[in-house]
Amino acid sequence: MIQSSSPVAELAAPPRHRDAAARLVPPHASVELLPLLLAGRALAQARERAATLPRLKVSSRERGDIIMLGIGGFTPLQGFMRRDDWLGVCEEMRTTSGVFWPIPITLSASREFARSIASGDEIALIDPENDEPLAIMRVEEQYRIDKQHECMSVFRTADAAHPGVKMVLEQGEINLAGPLQVLSTGGFAEKYGALFLTPAQTRELFSALNWSRIAAFQTRNPMHRSHEYLVKVAIEVFDGVLVHSLLGALKPGDIPAEVRTRAISVLAQKYFVDKTVVQAGYPLDMRYAGPREALLHALFRQNYGCSHLIVGRDHAGVGDYYGPFDAHHIFDEIPKGALKIEPLKIDWTFWCYRCGGMASGRTCPHGDADRLLVSGTKLRKWLSEGAPVPSEFSRPEVLEILREYYAGIDAADRVEVKLAGHSAR
Repeated sequence: MIQSSSPVAELAAPPRHRDAAARLVPPHASVELLPLLLAGRALAQARERAATLPRLKVSSRERGDIIMLGIGGFTPLQGFMRRDDWLGVCEEMRTTSGVFWPIPITLSASREFARSIASGDEIALIDPENDEPLAIMRVEEQYRIDKQHECMSVFRTADAAHPGVKMVLEQGEINLAGPLQVLSTGGFAEKYGALFLTPAQTRELFSALNWSRIAAFQTRNPMHRSHEYLVKVAIEVFDGVLVHSLLGALKPGDIPAEVRTRAISVLAQKYFVDKTVVQAGYPLDMRYAGPREALLHALFRQNYGCSHLIVGRDHAGVGDYYGPFDAHHIFDEIPKGALKIEPLKIDWTFWCYRCGGMASGRTCPHGDADRLLVSGTKLRKWLSEGAPVPSEFSRPEVLEILREYYAGIDAADRVEVKLAGHSAR
């Protein structure tokens, strides 16, 4: 496993790696990365100015989008989308300038806040966690959207039980559009250290390793043996794999990033050949948009320097809102050349007792009775109860970390129940 030695974002590759960097896939719709994060004197001056501006506290999802805009992960976007761009992305996955984009990147505000500012005004966008300024935005447009239309376009449902739909329905009435000057990485670099890599850093790292064909593995979960198998399949045919963990917010019940990344790190150290895997994280929240989010995952992994995205079963899905391979099919439906990065489509993977090893739906002829099929619900139940988990499903080092986490949750729950009982009496 490889990690960068520095948490500091380097926004340009040094000369010694330029030849190797030229072999990497280009950024999306651009000849170079376009990070919006200020530095040096410009940053200091912008922070002083931000203290004098109207303040808008952003949502967790918007916070992640701002940070991605700052580090160049959303190249070539320069800020939050105008109404025509929002509509074009919803209906055709394309901005008015012709840039392919699968999910709207928007900022919302209350009607009262929107009325307090005028076109051309600057506002400070405030981190919801620490009340610090994340960015300065020049407001160029205010507009209302049809939230139902966005949800049906992006999520294929307007069901408020869908966590992504819920985010859209709960956002402010008015969208604000305009370019950004980003002031901060929201504490991700400090919190995650070498795990928090910018697109410029991963590109520099790939170039130093002389990699040009890199597969990205998207994960919001700990890696079990099926995930390990997917990554090793990719290692067989590519120079290396970027194991890229989501560090932003998840739905209730999902495992926190600190636990996931520790489990992944142990797995990589124990079960992967050295210098075949780079472990890193990115600051977005999950939208659970299934096929469209798979496209977004591919798009920004292209900015990180990856030539391929591993797309498995139910990529970025939730519940039963999407078919198991809808995320495979959508790559065949977009215009040719919309993305330079390509999907590596892999069927459902599992341990087959009759095959005597890991297999997929394309390689294993046997039925469910011969396959180890473990749902997330069943796994959480086993872990929380301290029950045995088959070694064919997960490595013991990973299970040790997860058991420690679930034991802590159960202990906290028992304390809450006890305190609630005292309160009732």
